[in-house]
Amino acid sequence: MYTKKIYFSGGDFHELQEVFQGLPGVLETRTGYINGDDEADFASVASGKVRAYMGIEVVFNPKKIDLSQLMDVLFAVVNPYVPDGQGKARGEQYRAGVFYPAGEDEPQVQLHLNFIANRGKPAAVTGQGLTLNDPNSNPKLARHCYVLALPLRSFQRAEAEHQEYFAKHPEAERRS
Repeated sequence: MYTKKIYFSGGDFHELQEVFQGLPGVLETRTGYINGDDEADFASVASGKVRAYMGIEVVFNPKKIDLSQLMDVLFAVVNPYVPDGQGKARGEQYRAGVFYPAGEDEPQVQLHLNFIANRGKPAAVTGQGLTLNDPNSNPKLARHCYVLALPLRSFQRAEAEHQEYFAKHPEAERRS
């Protein structure tokens, strides 16, 4: 069976894993540290000592679910207009991101993020109808999309205790 991988970050990686692992067409998920500069562990990344993004690896069957659908799910649970984290998970290491291992995925990722970025901008009604992204519209109403879209440099799997965390700890509090 042909499979693909994509890597997402945004908020608590335990919560992201819980969301994606049950989707039809998703075969596996793993929590880990994305594009880290050094050897990482939970404490070093959470504290900011090691620069990396806390996120998940998603292994999927593209005949059952495609990259665009996966990104739709991501942005249903992660607010792309909030810088550096979600809910109580705050800091650069929790920033929303899409990391693609294959160059062939970059155009689709960029197209989707362009849509997200433009959807957050105001529309102005003029005498000629609706105009999107009107330069005369109020810039205070415009929202900035903070999602990273980068090639995957590295993925280091998180420690075993951080895999399928909520299945192991049903009493655990969700951070967002």
